[in-house]
Amino acid sequence: MSLVHIDMRKWPDRLHWQYEARLLGQDEHGIWLHAPSDTIATRASEPSRTLGIGFVQLVPTDAWWIVEFYTDHPWHSVYVNIGTPPVWEGDRVSQVDLDFDVVRKTNDTVAVLDEDEFAEHQHRFSYPPDLIVGARRATEAAVAGVQGRDEPFGSAANSWIAQVDPATLR
Repeated sequence: MSLVHIDMRKWPDRLHWQYEARLLGQDEHGIWLHAPSDTIATRASEPSRTLGIGFVQLVPTDAWWIVEFYTDHPWHSVYVNIGTPPVWEGDRVSQVDLDFDVVRKTNDTVAVLDEDEFAEHQHRFSYPPDLIVGARRATEAAVAGVQGRDEPFGSAANSWIAQVDPATLR
């Protein structure tokens, strides 16, 4: 199975999360990846660590987010990272994380995380107006999609999750 390097950044071009994920395939929603629980990840200049809980991830073809689907996470089942549209270069995908996260918790409630971080960062790092608008629109759309279980936030991940060893998601 091919590996894909996930290169998450913070505005404008600061290191954020870096890790490798396994390519599962592609469908009408985008490219599906699997990050097993033993994946080694690095966040900025922090020491590398093992994720501990695996997930199946969707990198959409044209959206301001990347989404992770969990089967055994203690707090959430869906985690949408709002950011600039992902850019592919060979076996590497990069995105600039724009702070907002939309989650479906294990109790089925939907929440937006890190609104305070977005407010601080848009001033501290001089987010351009189009970036602010794009992040807010993407967050609103992700909330509606996750709440309504609109695809790909509904059952689209199930067939991809079924392709991986369940032990790698714990």
